[in-house]
Amino acid sequence: MTSSTEYPTLNYGPGAKWIKHLTQNRLGTFTGGHFADVNLSSILFVHRLDGEPYVKMQVWSAPGLSKPSFKEAMKQKFRPAKKMESFGPSWTNHWWKISISIPAYFQQYERVQFEFDPGCEAMVFTPDGTPLQGITGGGGGDRRVDHIIPREYVKKGAYELVIESSCNGMFGVPWNGDTIAPPDMNRYFGLASADLVVPNQEAWRLLWDFQTLKEITETLPGHTGLQNKALTVANEIMNVFNNRDLASVGKARKLAEEVLGEGWDSKGAKIYDEGPQRTQVWGIGYCHIDTAWLWPYSVTQQKVARSWSTQVDLMERYPEHRFTCSQAQQFKWLEELYPPLFERVKEKVLEGKFHLVGGAWVENDANMPSGEALVRQFLYGQRYFETRFGKRCDTAWLPDSFGLTGSLPQLIRLAGMKYFFTQKLSWNNINVFPHSTFNWVGIDGSQVLCHMTPVDTYTAQATVGDVNKGVTNHKNLESSDTALLVFGNGDGGGGPLNKMLENLRRIRAIGNNNREIPPVSMGHSVEDFFDSLLEDTKAGTKLPNWNGELYLEFHRGTYTSHGSIKKGNRKSEILLRDIEHLATFASMYRTNDSKYRYPKSTIDICWEKVLLNQFHDVLPGSAIGMVYDDAEKLYAEVRKDCEDALEKAFEALFPESSPLTSAANTRTPGTIMAYNTTFFPRRDVIQVPLKGYASSLKSQVVQASEDGSIGYALLDCIEGSHVARASGLFADCMPASAFTNGADHFVLRNSSVQMTISGGRITSILDVQLGRELLETGKTGGLVIFEDRPNYWDAWDVEVHHLEKMTPLEFSNISVVAGGPLRASLRAVVKYGKSTITTTISLDAIPATVKHESRSLFHFDALVDWHERHEFLKFELPLDIHNDNATYETQFGHCQRPTHKNTTLDIAKFEVCGHKFADLSEYGYGVAILSESKYGFSCRGNVLRISLLRAATAPDAEQDQGSHAFSWAVMPHKGSFLESDVPVAAYLYNSPLHARYVPDKASAALRPRSPFTLRGAPNVFLETIKRGELDHFDDLSAAHTTSIVLRLYEAYGGHAQAKLHIADHVALAKASITNLLEDETEELRILSNDDNTSESHVIHLDFHAFEVKTVKLDIRSVHHIVEQAGSPVEKRDSWLVV
Repeated sequence: MTSSTEYPTLNYGPGAKWIKHLTQNRLGTFTGGHFADVNLSSILFVHRLDGEPYVKMQVWSAPGLSKPSFKEAMKQKFRPAKKMESFGPSWTNHWWKISISIPAYFQQYERVQFEFDPGCEAMVFTPDGTPLQGITGGGGGDRRVDHIIPREYVKKGAYELVIESSCNGMFGVPWNGDTIAPPDMNRYFGLASADLVVPNQEAWRLLWDFQTLKEITETLPGHTGLQNKALTVANEIMNVFNNRDLASVGKARKLAEEVLGEGWDSKGAKIYDEGPQRTQVWGIGYCHIDTAWLWPYSVTQQKVARSWSTQVDLMERYPEHRFTCSQAQQFKWLEELYPPLFERVKEKVLEGKFHLVGGAWVENDANMPSGEALVRQFLYGQRYFETRFGKRCDTAWLPDSFGLTGSLPQLIRLAGMKYFFTQKLSWNNINVFPHSTFNWVGIDGSQVLCHMTPVDTYTAQATVGDVNKGVTNHKNLESSDTALLVFGNGDGGGGPLNKMLENLRRIRAIGNNNREIPPVSMGHSVEDFFDSLLEDTKAGTKLPNWNGELYLEFHRGTYTSHGSIKKGNRKSEILLRDIEHLATFASMYRTNDSKYRYPKSTIDICWEKVLLNQFHDVLPGSAIGMVYDDAEKLYAEVRKDCEDALEKAFEALFPESSPLTSAANTRTPGTIMAYNTTFFPRRDVIQVPLKGYASSLKSQVVQASEDGSIGYALLDCIEGSHVARASGLFADCMPASAFTNGADHFVLRNSSVQMTISGGRITSILDVQLGRELLETGKTGGLVIFEDRPNYWDAWDVEVHHLEKMTPLEFSNISVVAGGPLRASLRAVVKYGKSTITTTISLDAIPATVKHESRSLFHFDALVDWHERHEFLKFELPLDIHNDNATYETQFGHCQRPTHKNTTLDIAKFEVCGHKFADLSEYGYGVAILSESKYGFSCRGNVLRISLLRAATAPDAEQDQGSHAFSWAVMPHKGSFLESDVPVAAYLYNSPLHARYVPDKASAALRPRSPFTLRGAPNVFLETIKRGELDHFDDLSAAHTTSIVLRLYEAYGGHAQAKLHIADHVALAKASITNLLEDETEELRILSNDDNTSESHVIHLDFHAFEVKTVKLDIRSVHHIVEQAGSPVEKRDSWLVV
């Protein structure tokens, strides 16, 4: 074959050699920058008009930080406004009425826009109040200031709209420009533009073409053909372009087709129908909106409407666009505050374009919420989605939570989901997580198919680099080679921009004809992606497994930051458990109040508030101070509403009883009783007021204070009962004492344990019965301060180097405040810097639990006036115990973490999350620290610590400053952890008795017997008792079946065969196993009891390690079997006559 192209004989030219890196650098000058007046940016707009007669504006500024609705705002008096005016201060809202007059000659253009840039966030409404889209002012990458005027209004020549602008940026108003700095409360924003503009759409398309080419040159290796081709074409585009010749734009775009493909643009969304059938990167739009962070909840409500209205608009213009969204709370806000927009979103959900994921109330923290709270996240989330949209979520979604408990896989499966998406572990600052797609196996053995996107972000910008990273950064390509590209501006909201969708079309066009860039697909859901994964990996059998928690090696300080919020969370969880328990019994029996109704609405509202505060930037303590003002109010409301509901339940169950604190104001003779909301037998020491009329209770207390104002009573609740009664010291009690040598040597002692404080430090903890010293020889325990200066993320992080700089603190001014025999107490004061820590250390005459050979607790009750900055307060014990692992409670079980530094994986866990206990044990013995409101722990070597207070200054400048009250306890125990009663003791420590004062005349009241008893499995805990979600709570007739839901779990990590005994006065119709959503999955056999007791029904329940079971009992009625005062009690585990 002979070539038809002639090759000249002579060549006098210089040749076509180039300097590649200089050519590549040249591409950065084609848009914006120093040459913006002559490069492509100079022709992006054909016309720009402002001011009258084209744009007329009026404005009304809402007073203070109020956030009026559209209807409220439209009733106000507006004033004339113009460009360049400033509006503020921070967080204020301003409403604009805008009338636009459009010249007739604008009809010739493809698009006409109104550009509104207030420098802050805003939202565009129709004149009748329907949200149309969000606005993000300023010059950042999230800029979105253009509103397309519909074609029919361009033809009419007139257009009206309403805009609400809010004086905050996408990331709040940080005072010094640093994102995490505390907010500047006096920021003002200027209206930079309010212009009627005509964009040069072809020039914008060239801009997007060029940007894609440029990204290829920056992403692909320099030796690849596509990288060089993109560079040469982009360079030639710059040579062809002439801003004085608009025809050059078309020529330049034609050049771009050499890489993008001929005629690609005319195909629009159908470009995704061409090319490879199997794609490696699946694109899904997403808008991560932190429910609160650098802005309060009220601003989030606006962010939701802005972001989602924008996505609905983009769906109309880009048929391939699919948007995924989580957090039922945000949907509920939209439903309540923006009903027209909610209906538009609902339409898109039903069309299959707006996808629901997560199945939870919020994207919650996944370390600190209790197991039951995680259940409620899914229960309330899934029920909301089902009731509003007729569907549940299939994929759990926590992309930004700061570590993930190993309890989650089981709960995800029980909530009807099998897929899970996350990515925060890409932030690890020590080890790189080894997998991208894997089976995540929880502490009970349940698994979920997990994808941790190799793009390493949930706010991808849909660049060539992002798409390429989906493959090149994939950790286990040998078993799975697909990745989810989750793109769109996030954290502060916004979501995908049209330029991102344009870029993805171009990337796909290139990928259709070139193998050097991964093909990207659009138009699918997250579930489609996971379904494909499931099939490709043969139901996960080709994938690696990861067992246990997904520990984030970062943000470890969040277990401690904002101690009051941690306390509010724990106390609210317990309160809600208690009210559900008592209200269930009160609604079952209604012996004394036939009109009593289970307060379902109150309980739901309270749960929603608690779940909201569990958002992953609120509960961790990493938000601005305004957020915590809101959170504290919510906790106060929960506390009030739950306490009111508890009192109503007590009135129904124990008429004429009242809180023990009211005894001082009551002349009527009475007795002390208390209600135990746990299902464990117990003994407790409680304080009893003895002032006023309560002095009559002195005969019921074992010990009184020196001034006689307070007494200490011993209450006993026997197995199977919920009522505890005051008693004297039992024969097996161990009288406690406190004594001193008059100097700095103090001892708390009973016949079980002894603690010595000498020189201001704990120098000895002794097991008296064994004669065993528990502290390492020569070491002391007590409070310690660490310098706490993280490398950047102040409220989030505590770095490993904080352990290198510590100061032991010494107790001073120690005094004996209770000498026994029921309770012995020391009071000590620590002065440090500007802070004062007052601690009462107590020892009671009873063991931690009723288990044989249980030891007593050392109680530490602290009142702290805290005024430090960047200091970390902890309590530590250097124990004479050795184990390579310490044990920490987690949701519905426990986990172990290393105490050594063998590997970097071990070193990384220098600060960890625990719930109600942390334990270090060896064969034969152990010591636990119990917590009632703290979550941070550590165990390095033999030093066991609980974290108490931090003092970060960003993003909340006043974090933890002021007064705190919290407690912890030290629990020695005979036997290793698995032989111990630590989980039971910690459960009781967090479940105080509800003490009541009962008039003597009411003490013979009639009571139903105990309905439920669990036997045969001490390792199974009955956690929750509640009414079924679908019960009829307002209709008290017998026509409706009452359902009772019990939640149980195996707590020690082994198998169990438990027997649930149900009293014969409960007319049990049916018993079922359900999932967390209370769908029945298995009907249980109800057996007859043959032991001649009052319990006529028995249900056998088999458990494996850490298994959670939900049992639903359908009850026809409750027979009010009662005991007459003075008659013999049939069995000790029935409810007692008070």
